[in-house]
Amino acid sequence: MPILSRHTRDAVRSNQPPDSAFTTLMDAFNQLRDATMRLTAPLSAEDCQVQSMPDASPVKWHLAHTTWFFETFILSAFDSTYETFSSDFKVLFNSYYNAVGDKHPRPARGMLSRPALSEVVDYRRHVDAAMVALAGKLAANANLAGVNDKPGNAIKGTTSDTFLGNASPAEFARMVILGLQHEQQHQELILTDVKHMLGCSPLFPAYAPLDSATISPASPDRGWTRFEGGIYRIGHDGDGFAFDNESPAHEVLLQPYALANRPVTQGEYLEFMDAGGYEKPEFWLSAGWDAVNANRWRAPMYWRCHDGVWQHFTLHGLRPLDLEAPVAHISYFEADAYARWAGARLPREAEWECAARTLGAGALRDGNFLEDGHLAPTSAAEGSQGLAQMFGDVWEWTCSSYDAYPGFAPPAGAVGEYNGKFMCNQYVLRGGSCATPRSHIRPSYRNFFPTDARWQFTGLRLARGL
Repeated sequence: MPILSRHTRDAVRSNQPPDSAFTTLMDAFNQLRDATMRLTAPLSAEDCQVQSMPDASPVKWHLAHTTWFFETFILSAFDSTYETFSSDFKVLFNSYYNAVGDKHPRPARGMLSRPALSEVVDYRRHVDAAMVALAGKLAANANLAGVNDKPGNAIKGTTSDTFLGNASPAEFARMVILGLQHEQQHQELILTDVKHMLGCSPLFPAYAPLDSATISPASPDRGWTRFEGGIYRIGHDGDGFAFDNESPAHEVLLQPYALANRPVTQGEYLEFMDAGGYEKPEFWLSAGWDAVNANRWRAPMYWRCHDGVWQHFTLHGLRPLDLEAPVAHISYFEADAYARWAGARLPREAEWECAARTLGAGALRDGNFLEDGHLAPTSAAEGSQGLAQMFGDVWEWTCSSYDAYPGFAPPAGAVGEYNGKFMCNQYVLRGGSCATPRSHIRPSYRNFFPTDARWQFTGLRLARGL
């Protein structure tokens, strides 16, 4: 599945002439937008309409909102000649940007039977064509302005470069890449929201057929990798893309610690259940015990016991448990309770990031991500030694609350609402999942969810002090 690759990001930052740089950028734009549409291929129009819970959104809304992002923050801001597709969409498909204006209530997105899916697809085509046309104008204007004398200015920009008003090539490229990263997040949300929607059906329909009925090979025995204490640097510190909440890079003091070499498996989590883990309050935080009883949790989300046999719902339909694969769809409370039961704890996010930074590029290359097509966690590769599955398979809960790094300041304008205003009552997860695009993840990436969220591919890796 084509995605925004590291090669593409490097290309648009390089000293290419303007036309070449914009071509590279818009090739990435077209590939990623097409990839999003391919995720909808197995779905009917009815599938794309349903909102199964307030935290999830209809596929149709995802398709429109990601388009709204490019229309609102690039086309309407940069191109005075752009004609909006529909003035109604400004409100319908705004997610949480208060600076932009009114929003349709999030829990009622499934009530938007109009516009039809076909009209949303037309909306995407309209915006995609306008984006390509704008890129062409910027490239042409950059060439006419003599930017070729300084090729790097095609993307980096200078204070004197102004095209189509105040839009510099640098700002255009920055916002396009932000929009593509934003859409990659929604690619993952499309799959997790579809899984929740299909999982609500008593028919347990599959999103996609399973290529083979194989079960994951045996996971390596749980081992531990030790890390020395000391002062370490975490956070984004480089030229590549990162969200604002990954910055600024800063130093942290860590005590000696160890991380488990792989995530906790479904079989290991089943042992916790069989040991009465959901019935023993001593393993649970107070709020977690309240959540267990209020929601009658007795197993991870999507697990069901039929005739004494546990099964779980997957994007391939109802399947036997894959006991060697990482457990997924557990809340922070469940992850924390399991860790306590196992005589360990959850890692701090700084511990996780420092450990991940010891791995080479192969850790990302070999991870189980969206492009691999499994659409479910799988066990560690045969013969894995040391830290395995740090990237892909399941988002790993940490015990770190989601807050601002020292010196953090959100960007000016509406895009400053992207991450900063959610720094309350959430916990950080790391590493990506089987539904995350591979090029979307890096060691400094910070995901975050409330403590009771379970519909994402969320799992855990154990940690302990030394």
